[in-house]
Amino acid sequence: MALEDHRIALLIDADNSPANKVDKVLAEVSTYGVANIRRAYGNWKSPHLVGWEKQLHEFAIRPIQQFDYAKGKNATDMAMTIDAMDLMYSERIDSFGIVSSDADFTPLVMRLLANGHRVFGFGEKKAPEPFVNACSKFLFLEQLGATAVEAPVDQAASADAAVRKTRNELRMDTRLVRLLRDATQSCVQEDGWSYLGEIVKVVKNQASIDPRNYGYATFGKLIAATELFEMEVREGSAVYLRDTSSRRK
Repeated sequence: MALEDHRIALLIDADNSPANKVDKVLAEVSTYGVANIRRAYGNWKSPHLVGWEKQLHEFAIRPIQQFDYAKGKNATDMAMTIDAMDLMYSERIDSFGIVSSDADFTPLVMRLLANGHRVFGFGEKKAPEPFVNACSKFLFLEQLGATAVEAPVDQAASADAAVRKTRNELRMDTRLVRLLRDATQSCVQEDGWSYLGEIVKVVKNQASIDPRNYGYATFGKLIAATELFEMEVREGSAVYLRDTSSRRK
């Protein structure tokens, strides 16, 4: 399917998302297809959402009014969920983009995935793990649009630079390490090496991991930073990996 034929519905929980990242979200979504449907949900009478007005006009996002029917209760997530289900059945949508940091959207994401749709999630680092892990791909808004640093970050580093995880921090992420090692093992060839391109495919099929969330531009740089794998370049540019732990067995 051509990029321009891949239709995406972008649904934004404005109550739980910063307005100043909308341009970065749309730029990211455009790499997967065309956001034919763009909607932002919230109580637009609330002063909390005043910063959204310019973004709605500039990026042709349709505001959907959602009143707070009970004090302390946010009805935005319910309105978004209902619209997503309506779109899933009534429109020719290939993928969904969900912008929020609210765990309440986890069941919705799982339902969309079960129906064969990809779901691209965008939220702040406070977003709960169940929601992050449920998405086909999830990007932290704090990292989105930031420059993946290529050197240790110091106090003089740009405020726009992504926070780069150190080797020790990456190794302490047991889920990441397990996914990388399992993927490498599943792609191993007769000579004991695994092709990086195949490893990345396996990881993406299992989890919503994006190297930019760790401060690295590519999976190759992220994997190299863990120092858990040997890396070898063949035929000019093909990268192959071997888990260093396998050498000690």
